[in-house]
Amino acid sequence: MELRSQAKIDSEAIAKVDGTGEHPYGMTLEAQEKWEAREAEKARTRERRKTQSSVREWGSRVSVARGRKQARRAFEERAASVDSWQAPGRGDPREMLERDELAAINQQARHIASKVRDSSSPAAVSRRLAERVADGDSLLSASVAVMEAEQRRWGSIVPIGLLEELSRREVSIQGEVTRLFEASSPAIQQVGLIEDETGTTKFTVWRASRCTVVEAGDEVRMRDVAKNWYGGRVSVALTGESRIVFPERA
Repeated sequence: MELRSQAKIDSEAIAKVDGTGEHPYGMTLEAQEKWEAREAEKARTRERRKTQSSVREWGSRVSVARGRKQARRAFEERAASVDSWQAPGRGDPREMLERDELAAINQQARHIASKVRDSSSPAAVSRRLAERVADGDSLLSASVAVMEAEQRRWGSIVPIGLLEELSRREVSIQGEVTRLFEASSPAIQQVGLIEDETGTTKFTVWRASRCTVVEAGDEVRMRDVAKNWYGGRVSVALTGESRIVFPERA
């Protein structure tokens, strides 16, 4: 009896000193030991769950990283089957050229980048030239091929004279508005001709496009216009995806 009473007193003293309020008052020594064992098991369970969660998160990150690496390698292998310079570890072809060859390539790259509106950077053009020269092309034939590729590259300004040769439907062009016609439908905002140094084409601005009104004599850049064919001739239409920019006003 005295032992039980002393155990209760000791338990109450521990709870008061602890100050948490979580320790039940009036426990026997045996009950207190069971309570402490349960609390210890709860703590171990919480720790195990935290560890398991961390392991799962780590495993998920590793799995995602592995998947990305495999996808990147698969892409590189497909690219390498078309262009051997895309193979992993192939290196930069410019490192294989003599200094005078590289100087000529860099000069030609700057020339191409200046001639093609919205071209790739001179460094990117230089690498493509170097790849062709390293594969045995002359600098002249490499320059012609890279120039044509840049002119046809998605996002670059396409010379109007090349519109018929492009297979893609949406293009961007730049030139001078040389003439405007009366619209044949209320749905059409404007109709006219746009011309650059390579050719002339008809453009139609649909009212739903909400594009800026142009005037004859304006130098304009027409972005993301839709290519159309009528009577065997190519023309462009400005839709809701298109926009008109005035380079001289920028």
